[in-house]
Amino acid sequence: MASTLEVVLLYLVAAVLGVVLCRTLKLPPMLGYLAVGVVIGPNALALAGDAARAHALAEFGVVFLMFVIGLEFNLPKLRSMRAALFGLGLSQVVLTIVGAVLGNAVLAAAFAALGRAWDLSWQGAIALGAAMAMSSTAILVKLMAERLELDSEHGRRVLGVLLFQDLAVVPLLVLIPALGSGAAQLGLALSLAVAKAAALLAVLLMGGQRVMRWWLTLVARRKSEELFILNLLLITLGLAWLTETAGLSLALGAFIAGMLVAETEYKHQVETDIRPFHDVLLGLFFITIGMRLDWRPLVDQWFLVLLLTTLPVLAKAALVAALARGFGASPGGAIRTGLYLAQAGEFGFVLLALGAENQLLVGDWMSPVLAAMVLSMLATPFLVMWSSRIVMRLASSDWLLQSVQLTAIAKKAMRTEAHVIICGYGRSGQNLARLLERERIAYMALDLDPDRVRQAAAAGQSVVFGDAARLRSLMAAGLVRASAVVISYPDTASALKILALVHEHAPRVPVIVRTIDDNDLEKLRAAGAAEVVPEAVEGSLMLAAQALALVGVPMRRVIRITRDARDARYGLLRGYFHGADDDTVAELQQARLASVTLPAAAACLGRPLAEQALHAIGVQVVSIRLASGRGVVPDEAHPLAAGDTLVLSGLPEALALAEEKLLRV
Repeated sequence: MASTLEVVLLYLVAAVLGVVLCRTLKLPPMLGYLAVGVVIGPNALALAGDAARAHALAEFGVVFLMFVIGLEFNLPKLRSMRAALFGLGLSQVVLTIVGAVLGNAVLAAAFAALGRAWDLSWQGAIALGAAMAMSSTAILVKLMAERLELDSEHGRRVLGVLLFQDLAVVPLLVLIPALGSGAAQLGLALSLAVAKAAALLAVLLMGGQRVMRWWLTLVARRKSEELFILNLLLITLGLAWLTETAGLSLALGAFIAGMLVAETEYKHQVETDIRPFHDVLLGLFFITIGMRLDWRPLVDQWFLVLLLTTLPVLAKAALVAALARGFGASPGGAIRTGLYLAQAGEFGFVLLALGAENQLLVGDWMSPVLAAMVLSMLATPFLVMWSSRIVMRLASSDWLLQSVQLTAIAKKAMRTEAHVIICGYGRSGQNLARLLERERIAYMALDLDPDRVRQAAAAGQSVVFGDAARLRSLMAAGLVRASAVVISYPDTASALKILALVHEHAPRVPVIVRTIDDNDLEKLRAAGAAEVVPEAVEGSLMLAAQALALVGVPMRRVIRITRDARDARYGLLRGYFHGADDDTVAELQQARLASVTLPAAAACLGRPLAEQALHAIGVQVVSIRLASGRGVVPDEAHPLAAGDTLVLSGLPEALALAEEKLLRV
């Protein structure tokens, strides 16, 4: 028998290999955990031996998952998503369970007519329907985040349904054990479980928030990170133990703990501290789920597994799409919502295991159902990837709606030339738009918030609904005619997509990117950003300026210090570009910027920048943007090429000489 250390090492090695493989294939890590669980489980290589110890530890993964879900459930969030949550979400869960019960009754009648027994009771059908009603929050949120769809029409509906499914787990954790009490005692057992849950919730939620805030404040004042983390573990596991002692589930107590913490000011710190425990233990939970999967039913009962995979996926997709359409979604948005939510979820495994523990699902059902759930989750990335093609085939009106949207964007952008495309119309985008309007510079803003777009458009601002990370929206906004693109929201993944699109289709249009800090500075510059503006840098400069002024440094010196710091940080701010309003005598004696694009016939092509000796005539090369659109740091050894744009800094006479020298044929 393997020692505890050997078992732990085996799980760690398997988890690392599974996650690396999934990352390589750009799949969610959860699928890797499930796959390695199948491989090392007793039904395959049998490397893990007795999995009872690992399974006991993996239960804590569910506990921390429920704790994190509880952190997400605060009253303002529930109110803002009430239509998707309690309309679409409630209908989907209830109708899926009802459909499973009705389907079970039909199959039982059909088998009875054939003289054969059907071994799934109506209680088991409820447990199975509850498991099938769940979808994978972990997989879908990651996929939608990578595809920048969280704020889309279908993305908000999918998130609302996922949140309700997570919330519905709480009563289902109470219901399923009560179903195992038998028909005679069901009413009494269910009433007792509901009464205990209601009493516990009332005690904890009525006075629990004040106690939780007081206790966390007391711990935080000790200024010990170790003590704070230990306290979180104590609260989570302590409340889980309390609910289990009351005859309920561990997960219910963890959920209540998360809800109590969510109402305090320590929520975000708690999310950061608890995340490592949550991720590691949840990964272990998925490995143990994979170990339960027997590959033999895939061979011996392949037809049943195929039916249990395809029929629930198709039925669930159709049900969700119909409900979404009924709640006001467009045809394309409804179909996408159905496709995204068609698979099984992590809580489905929890409810399925709970049903098996209470003898609602016999052993013959477990392996085929587990196999079908895992296969549906494996199919999710492909369903999401092919969703647009499926929608185009099933909903011709979706293509028409997209065409109308793109036409609206193109119509607004048609008369604009040398305009600025603003990606995102939040606070930063709106401030930029006001400055551009003041300088009478045309702009076109793209945003995915329909309420914001409607209000801004009603106010006469040049804003349209569109996804800046999609080529069609950028081209409709006049990308090839634009003078610049500004990404006003701090999302590196989205910025990289936009940079790639601009680099491929309009390489000479510069892109300015906003970030929170400078962690991704080099990555964004390498992708072609003309300039990256980190908020942390600007905040520190303003903080320094205020501090210097308050301690008595003369204001002129403060302005010069901050200007020098910006000059050192932002190459494009070393000087300024000449305009028609810059012709005063004083301004003619100041350094300014000029851009020179090298033509194909220039004599300097192929020669290093040093040979031009621009510094000798008083001109400095601030930046170089290649013909491909990628910016590079000026280097004396850089060989000049056709299409390169050099940003020069110097006095007007020197700039004129430098331009003449560079453009000489």
